[in-house]
Amino acid sequence: MQHKIWGGTLPAVTITLEQGESIYTQSGGMSWMTDGIQMQTNMQGGFAKGLGRMFSGESLFMATYTAMVPNAEITLSSSMPGQIVPFQIAPGAEYVAQKGSFLCAQPGVTLSAHMARSFGSGFFGGEGFVMQHYSGQGLAFLEIDGSLMEYNLAPGQILKVDTGSVACFDASVGYSVERVKGFKNILFGGEGLFLTTLQGPGRVWLQTMTVSDLAGRISPFIATHSN
Repeated sequence: MQHKIWGGTLPAVTITLEQGESIYTQSGGMSWMTDGIQMQTNMQGGFAKGLGRMFSGESLFMATYTAMVPNAEITLSSSMPGQIVPFQIAPGAEYVAQKGSFLCAQPGVTLSAHMARSFGSGFFGGEGFVMQHYSGQGLAFLEIDGSLMEYNLAPGQILKVDTGSVACFDASVGYSVERVKGFKNILFGGEGLFLTTLQGPGRVWLQTMTVSDLAGRISPFIATHSN
């Protein structure tokens, strides 16, 4: 399987499949494809796993695209301004990513819901409560909102991040949510009540934009009609 990521702020990935190779994506994720590709829609792992994917921002049903001829091409587009990033999944190389980041993957990749490790993280973590866990074997393509910055945390090294800015991290990275200290900081700081704490070892990918922030900035300019 070969791929090419192209485009500017709204990127796409074109994947070239050899005969018999497959990828899967959520229903409606395909933009266009050449002749000779067969589509099959199913729950990809059964109802329980499908339900878990729904909690992590994906659809219950997945569509698997299999090349019936050599050099078949399929293109998938991002849904938000940002980047498409490939991740090679393997035993010992698993990742946790933001809710709704999945674009497509090879069949050997397992996508499941990842819950925050503590009650406080789950109850107060907002966008970081339910994330996506990638395991298995194969290539997965993720959507990152805005621009991307990568950090490599040493063992015990801590990075405190606005919850929505966490795009992806190695499964070895510790993840928790803590409350912002100080009444004035909470009331006037503008950063919300909680911050995500990421603790090494492992790599962390941060994004400069969140869907909720973008929607909040656009909403005042959207005309509303009243009867």
